[in-house]
Amino acid sequence: MEVKKNRPVNTTITRNTAQFSEGTGNIYETVAVLSKRSNQIATDMKRELHKKIEEFASTIDTMDEIYENREQIEVVRHYEQMPKPTLMATQEYLEGDIYYRNPAKEDKNMQRLEAMENEAIAEGVTAETK
Repeated sequence: MEVKKNRPVNTTITRNTAQFSEGTGNIYETVAVLSKRSNQIATDMKRELHKKIEEFASTIDTMDEIYENREQIEVVRHYEQMPKPTLMATQEYLEGDIYYRNPAKEDKNMQRLEAMENEAIAEGVTAETK
């Protein structure tokens, strides 16, 4: 997982809720999008962390290795200091970097378009018969 140069702030920020409902038209839908994206980010970070920790794994554990594996401790500290996935997802959403879609809304829009087309065809047929 690449850490962006424009990292989210690790402190609490009061946000304008109107900004969150602009893209989806519904604050609850936005929260669902952010939740799914933060889960994706957390999963990616977890995989990456486990890969890096596996590099330090040894088949024989000695007391010295358990207490003095400084590289592994530094890797873990780095990940602990990174912004939380929820903050990263929020930052991506506000910058417009998240692609999302709602299939239910798309189906409704398609049904509306089909209904409008059918009305236009029906009006055209009645105009031709007159």
